Amino acid sequence: MIEQRGPTPVRTGIVDAARALTVATGWDGVRMGAVANAAGVSRQTVYNEFGSKAGLAEALARAEVDRFVGAVGAALLAHGTDVRAGAYAAIAHTLTTAAENPLVKAILTSARGGSDELLPYLTTRAEVVLTEASGALIDWAGDHLPGADQAALAFAADTIVRLVVSHIVLAREPIEQTATALADLAVHLFSAAARPDR
Repeated sequence: MIEQRGPTPVRTGIVDAARALTVATGWDGVRMGAVANAAGVSRQTVYNEFGSKAGLAEALARAEVDRFVGAVGAALLAHGTDVRAGAYAAIAHTLTTAAENPLVKAILTSARGGSDELLPYLTTRAEVVLTEASGALIDWAGDHLPGADQAALAFAADTIVRLVVSHIVLAREPIEQTATALADLAVHLFSAAARPDR
């Protein structure tokens, strides 16, 4: 197994190129030479950095998870103490990203996204990304609802995340409408968690 390395400009550029090609054509059609050309490096450099296409897939999946969870966290924090606005932004971002990005949809739903060879690297991270997304939601809600019941907060966050994923799998309404309804529910659940005596 290739030694895990931290991000460098060269590695980041290669992963970004692989991501763009994968979104455009599907992982099955991605060739290491095409990735090298898109990244502006030699084919040998790609192999030196990742060892194989499987090594590149591992790095791509890890980067996609980090990118997604980071964006969710940023959407939550961008609205300060406005719990509903933060929840709406994070939910709308997730729904929109999953609709537009087959890699994120595959991660979140563990469903086939047209990249069969890449699928195992993505779906093995589904639990991780859902846990991290729930954790970000719990931390954010906890900061804005001091004294809230932690078990109730955890249940609320897990419920919202699972409902968001269910709407990704089987969308019924426009994203804005779904995000509005789920944000209202999030406020209700978090408010209940903030009043554990009731």
